[in-house]
Amino acid sequence: MRYEELTIEGRNAVLEAFRSGKTIDKLFLLDGCHDGPIQSIAREARKQDTIINYVTRERLDQMSRTGKHQGVIAYGAAYTYAEVEDMLAAAREKGEPPFLFLLDGIEDPHNLGAIIRTANLVGAHGVIIPKRRAAGLTSTVAKASAGAIHYTPVAKVNNLSAVMETLKKEGMWFVCADMDGESMYRVNLTGALGLVIGNEGSGVSRLVKEHCDLIASIPMQGDIDSLNASVAAGVLAYEAVRQRLNAR
Repeated sequence: MRYEELTIEGRNAVLEAFRSGKTIDKLFLLDGCHDGPIQSIAREARKQDTIINYVTRERLDQMSRTGKHQGVIAYGAAYTYAEVEDMLAAAREKGEPPFLFLLDGIEDPHNLGAIIRTANLVGAHGVIIPKRRAAGLTSTVAKASAGAIHYTPVAKVNNLSAVMETLKKEGMWFVCADMDGESMYRVNLTGALGLVIGNEGSGVSRLVKEHCDLIASIPMQGDIDSLNASVAAGVLAYEAVRQRLNAR
């Protein structure tokens, strides 16, 4: 299957995309241009908390597929984002405790796609990603997910920590993966659970980690001390599956 990434060029097209409610992940505007249409587009982008990048005309020319960008290029989600409530509703419908993945700044689209694939295979009810400093649902993500993107909902939120606090009121608790935590074999990974996976380089951010209830480490005995983010997500998720199966 061939996936097309959503790229929108031109002032009217981008402005209408915002006004129609289309999810725009990133907006690129010509640096130094502040005329009326550009100001209107920037204003709509701020309303949706879209990331705005001001770049040179040369950069826009390189990015453009049509050669008619008019100083504006937007990248949108190739797939529709879900709401967190949709995931909780799916769990209730199945009679299962919610099982979610929360990704704190996963920037590599291949990692994001692989994690979505893992989330589907372990029976998770959804994946939550932040709006900023993170990969969105692009064609590369879709390919890396091997089709799982069609079945596993992904929500994009403004603030992971705030969402975690809201979900705690729903009875969920959160475990983040970090090498300084307790061995995952001694951490309870059953019940209404959110697995928190951090950025490929810096791991889970301080603020998000403070909102986690427990920290789990993956035992390692090799010469290096870290795993690829998607691999770490898979290892921890399958330990959760093992515990959940044994708890039945």
